[in-house]
Amino acid sequence: MTLEETIGKSLSARRLTLAVAESCTGGLIGHRLTNVPGSSEYFLGGIVAYSYQAKQSLLGVSGLTLARFGAVSEETAREMALGARRALGAHLALSVTGIAGPGGATPDKPVGLTWIALSTPDLTRAARFIWRGDRSANKEASAQAALEMLQAYLG
Repeated sequence: MTLEETIGKSLSARRLTLAVAESCTGGLIGHRLTNVPGSSEYFLGGIVAYSYQAKQSLLGVSGLTLARFGAVSEETAREMALGARRALGAHLALSVTGIAGPGGATPDKPVGLTWIALSTPDLTRAARFIWRGDRSANKEASAQAALEMLQAYLG
């Protein structure tokens, strides 16, 4: 059974719904989740918010957060996940924001830096990763890590 199928069974058994907010993965997590037949039972949808403006208007990320910490930060990832959960009315939400590469890096934010967050009614947690692949590999690694974070939460 694939990771997506395992997650789907867990969400269905618990009658939980899921939303995603994606930046650097560009919809890859939603794509993977919807490869599972019957995923409409638990997957409500996703928001691909690539620009600052989209993060603010679609997910409610604070302009102050973006100005102070940037799009690729723990704070932004947390606000993206919470925003997706609220916008789509889901029990749970995942978010991913990162620098897939090959450009976009700064001295303190290298290519491959990614923040992934999970928002639930009781908590919001985030994790930092640095991938070492090319753009495609970094996107794949980010999507995989996000799904693994969700699976760990679900047990």
